[in-house]
Amino acid sequence: MARRVRWLLPLVVLLAWLGAAAPLGSLSGQLTGLQENDNAAFLPDSAESTRVAELAQAFSPTEAIPAILLWEGDGPLDQATLASVGQALEEAAAVADEAGALAGQPSPPIPSEDGEAVQAVLPLSPELGDEIVAVVEDLRAAVEVEGTDSFVTGPGGIFADFANGFAGIDGLLLAAAFGVVLLILLVVYRSPILPFLVIGTAGLALTAGNAVAYLLAREGWITVNGQSQGIASILVVGAATDYGLLLVARFREELQREESRFVAIRTALRRSWEPIVASGATVVLGVLCLLFSDLASNRGLGPISAVSVALAVVAALSFLPAALALLGRAAFWPFRPHVGQQPRQGRGWPRVAALVGRRPRRVLAASVLALVAAAVFAPSYDASGITFSDAIRGESNAVDGQEALARHFDAGSGSPTVVVTPEDSWQEVAETAAAAEGVASVVPFTGGPPGGDPVVADGLVRLDVTLAVAADSTEAFDVVSGLRETLDDADPGALVGGDTASNLDARETAGRDLRVIVPSVLVVITIVLALLLRSLVAPLLLMATVVLSVAATVGVAALLFDGVFGFPGSDPGILLIGFVFLVALGIDYNIFLMTRAREESVRHGTRDGVLRALAVTGGVITSAGLVLAATFGALSVLPLLFLTQLAFLVGFGVLLDTFVVRSLVVPAAVALLGDRTWWPSRLSRRRDPEPERELEPA
Repeated sequence: MARRVRWLLPLVVLLAWLGAAAPLGSLSGQLTGLQENDNAAFLPDSAESTRVAELAQAFSPTEAIPAILLWEGDGPLDQATLASVGQALEEAAAVADEAGALAGQPSPPIPSEDGEAVQAVLPLSPELGDEIVAVVEDLRAAVEVEGTDSFVTGPGGIFADFANGFAGIDGLLLAAAFGVVLLILLVVYRSPILPFLVIGTAGLALTAGNAVAYLLAREGWITVNGQSQGIASILVVGAATDYGLLLVARFREELQREESRFVAIRTALRRSWEPIVASGATVVLGVLCLLFSDLASNRGLGPISAVSVALAVVAALSFLPAALALLGRAAFWPFRPHVGQQPRQGRGWPRVAALVGRRPRRVLAASVLALVAAAVFAPSYDASGITFSDAIRGESNAVDGQEALARHFDAGSGSPTVVVTPEDSWQEVAETAAAAEGVASVVPFTGGPPGGDPVVADGLVRLDVTLAVAADSTEAFDVVSGLRETLDDADPGALVGGDTASNLDARETAGRDLRVIVPSVLVVITIVLALLLRSLVAPLLLMATVVLSVAATVGVAALLFDGVFGFPGSDPGILLIGFVFLVALGIDYNIFLMTRAREESVRHGTRDGVLRALAVTGGVITSAGLVLAATFGALSVLPLLFLTQLAFLVGFGVLLDTFVVRSLVVPAAVALLGDRTWWPSRLSRRRDPEPERELEPA
């Protein structure tokens, strides 16, 4: 009976996961359809632009996203071309109407003063969601006029090109992530079977995570955008693979000591579950700190990532061990481990451990000095924000259209900044706004032809302010910020909103989130480490090293982003997400090292124990670091600047933490502290034995 149960239990677990894959996959595939990629959808109710959007509904109950149709010639446009432009405008309106995307009547063609361009505004329905990508592509085909360069730009065109950047989440991104992970695993394991077991574990965890995220988003409990879905997908692939690497490494060790595969997997699970669960807990609790964010996009990323990582832990501790138990040594074919075989770890990591053991002070000083030298540049990291136009990498008809629009019209035309002000002071507010720097014109909303009396709703008047700079530029942020300060003097009741103001409020809210969430993450993860390691000194040491590693990563990024890559800047939201992931993920490898170090310290003392742990875990943790860095690097395949920046921050940071912090700084510091590392546990009240001359694998 016992023998049957040994086979039956893992088989049931395996079949349960495989049987759930189809229904979970069906739900997972629907997650993309629930994305909301508009900044305004994520702002808190207290944001000024949000309040303006609510008040503006009284003036124009029909909401719309303006798409600017633009035709530009090499010189003044003749009458035949102007007639063709009029026909193209009618065709574009018909295309939008047929698609159910038209939210109102298009404006008449508006020629530029130099006669070389014509623009028209086509209001699109805000209910389109990601369908706006297809609608805008059809509009671009419809507006082509011989002898001109045609564009669909403005908020509608830019939003469509931005949303199109997420089109590869379910295809290109995951293919790149799984492809690079598979390549690394084939090199690490030199086996055609094990890599697919680990990849399968990650795939099941990803499917289950996206399915749960879909159910949460469908019920309205979380908000999903392309950024959160893409990042969570990469996170679960990397985390599940890392946990699989750790379990497989322990399983291989046990197979070299124990003949029975079932006893070996049981022992491997017993020795692996604690660091895997602790690692998952640090990531889960770390990303859940994003719930403190005022931006719904960040709040949505927290639960999605937490659920995905939790399921990665479950899959790594259920599906993978079940598969390994059934396959046994065959999983490692053609290099099957056998009883009595010495663990295969090469000479590299024992040599590194020996170096740290001989000269811990020099190793620690040199490593910390190098990290501090890089961290000095961290304050120069430009997190002042980037616009949708800057966020799109590669070719973009909308971005080119914005540049063409600025050549012939007021750059902010077609996407006015909206001011809502009390009726009795609207004229003074309008005059003050018109005199503000960066403002091209101010007109009251009349609901009809310009020049009429303004519409009054609930004692308020709406003013449409056209900026002299592009509405989606960082210069426009400065203009709107200054306009708010100026209008406060004219009438404190005047509120400034619109697309530019929404993007500005999102940037400022992200800056506030950075100040609140960073300390929360540090406190939460320190508590988890204290409980895991049953120590107060070790957690503080580990957190200090990780914070220094993050600062060094940001410093290197500041130098490369500006001086080498020529990026227009970054966003505080990217810095926040990068910090959360670097701390939560960076501490993982320290957990893997220190849990093994504690295990070895019981028998050999702390100094020798941490060196033994480094020698034994070096290979598997390095492989895990490479996998995680590579999976986050896959984010750069999507044509969006902030994902490229996040890919570098997390990827480089993980490698720095893996090869410098975990391999040199932490072991050297622990070797110097000795048993004091574990204070106040009983392990801290014993003396280290004399260090052993040779480090043999434990």
